[in-house]
Amino acid sequence: MRYWLLSFGLFCGSVAAQSGEPSSAIVEPLSSPYLLKLTGGLILVVMLILALAWLVKKFNLNQQTNNGLMRIVTGMPLGTRDRIVLLQIGKEQILLGLTPGRIEKLHTMSQLLEVDETHPVGESFARKLNRIMGERKT
Repeated sequence: MRYWLLSFGLFCGSVAAQSGEPSSAIVEPLSSPYLLKLTGGLILVVMLILALAWLVKKFNLNQQTNNGLMRIVTGMPLGTRDRIVLLQIGKEQILLGLTPGRIEKLHTMSQLLEVDETHPVGESFARKLNRIMGERKT
């Protein structure tokens, strides 16, 4: 079977070579069609890389598990890179200071603080925008 396909391919190639038409195998490197094909291929490869990077980022976010033992209750930015965060671990709340090079415990709360759960801390931009747009319509 393999030899039959090989001989058929060689036969078709020899027939095409004898057709008498000159082949346009020589391509001018600075011609417009060649540059358009080259640019189109480059754009396609860059778009493929960006799409794959987006997919990897999207799937890595979904792999994080939340078992409910630890959660950020609320947070407040102090500067461009510094924050204060109230973290709840089980039935204990801890106030943390976060800087780029350090995490420092500031205080352990003796009583649990109640926080409005209608506006979660970690909600995405899309949810915030939908919530704001929904409030505007009413």
